[in-house]
Amino acid sequence: VQLVESGGGSVQAGGSLRLSCGASGYTYCMGWFRQAPGKEREGVAADAYIGSSIPYSADSVKSRFAISRDNAKNTMYLQMNDLKPEDTAIYYCAARTWDDRCAPMTESRFNYWGQGTQVTVS
Repeated sequence: VQLVESGGGSVQAGGSLRLSCGASGYTYCMGWFRQAPGKEREGVAADAYIGSSIPYSADSVKSRFAISRDNAKNTMYLQMNDLKPEDTAIYYCAARTWDDRCAPMTESRFNYWGQGTQVTVS
């Protein structure tokens, strides 16, 4: 499975961005990680293929970011609102194909990764 992200860029604090991640095939869980300079990669949000799943969001973004999926298009989105400078990072799309809950979001639980897209908030 190949993952391709888009939608990153630069925005002022308080602004919004929408990230997209397209997958070339079926994925059960898709999620977003981010890595800021000098920091470890962290899980931001994830959602499973089944419609009844409850998406996971990290506490730091829970009230501001929303993850969604369009399974017909094998595409995942991350709507990011009220962006803060601390949201500046490279955002990575990740996915896995085996059937298991998306959380906890540890890197070892995802076997496909995108190339990353830069988000800069000033």
